[in-house]
Amino acid sequence: MRPKAASGKAIIVLCLASFLAGSLFMSRSLSRSYVSEEEDQHLAKHLSKRLEVQKDCDEHKRKLIESKSRDIIGEVSKTHQAVKALERTMSTLELELAAGRTSHRNSEFWGEKSAKNQSLQKAFAVIGINTAFSSKKRRDSVRQTWMPTGEKLKKIEKEKGIVVRFVIGHSATPGGVLDKAIDEEDSEHKDFLRLKHIEGYHQLSTKTRLYFSTAAAIWDAEFYVKVDDDVHVNLGMLVTTLARYQARPRIYIGCMKSGPVLSQKGVKYHEPEFWKFGEEGNKYFRHATGQIYAISKDLAAYISTNQGILHRYANEDVSLGAWMLGLEVEHVDERSMCCGTPPDCQWKAQAGNVCAASFDWSCSGICKSVDRMTRVHRACAEGDTPLSNFRFFF
Repeated sequence: MRPKAASGKAIIVLCLASFLAGSLFMSRSLSRSYVSEEEDQHLAKHLSKRLEVQKDCDEHKRKLIESKSRDIIGEVSKTHQAVKALERTMSTLELELAAGRTSHRNSEFWGEKSAKNQSLQKAFAVIGINTAFSSKKRRDSVRQTWMPTGEKLKKIEKEKGIVVRFVIGHSATPGGVLDKAIDEEDSEHKDFLRLKHIEGYHQLSTKTRLYFSTAAAIWDAEFYVKVDDDVHVNLGMLVTTLARYQARPRIYIGCMKSGPVLSQKGVKYHEPEFWKFGEEGNKYFRHATGQIYAISKDLAAYISTNQGILHRYANEDVSLGAWMLGLEVEHVDERSMCCGTPPDCQWKAQAGNVCAASFDWSCSGICKSVDRMTRVHRACAEGDTPLSNFRFFF
């Protein structure tokens, strides 16, 4: 059977219905699409704002951390500066304390003598002869030759400003036999300067430091001389030589040398701190040989003020050279202060170049000085004229 054909009206109605249904579907779809786009835009704006807030928050945190870091660095810098200032203050106080201790020790040791001498005694040169308890014969040989004694000693001190004293400390047993022997010798000759120091060969650096400090606390001298008791000295030539440098500040005068640093134990002049002077076989810096040397008053005052912090090496001449090394000091290499014994000093005297001091390098003094001091004096003495012609205006 053949199906019946649809009428035209039915077809038109069906088309309209289909069109309306499609329009309704499309409208809803577009509506949902528009809503979805608006939601996406709103969400994007919200995320953008949150990102900006987060960025602002992070920036604030960063600035806060940087600010704190700067504050911490600033505080650390301030603390470092405060520590440095404190160190400088402590260093200054240490120097002042050392000076105070020096003054206190000297006032205690010299007692009534210091109280009676409120102002220091003026002098041109204080000549300290380093000696030991066992060296009485050496002292006698010096008294019998180049050192004035009795009234002559007082006269050159009063008229010429030249003070000469044997320098010695005390024994390990105060008031013992050794100290009593020195007391008796001093009561006879009145030519000792006693130090608050325990005698000992390995304490020469300490003794030298105390000698300059003690002498500077008693005499206001232009120069302070240290000489060993086995060295021959022409006093007139010595003070005349020193007088040439009186107008100059910070003078360190003697026979300058630079000997080897001896690292081997048991040898004479062994240096326990040899490693401080570099490689094995090195030499010391230039310094005056220990038999005789002199320093000006400003350097003696420096030693007195800073004695508590001055390092002491095994050899006293090296110690003094080390104390001078870091200062603006004029090192004077004066060869007349280290002439040899006859015939050397004799030939020089005959040529008109009288020596200020004579000794044997091989013995670090006059070999067998007790027996030979008189012989050296006869051959190399300057006579009375140089000392008589010397003038010092107080």
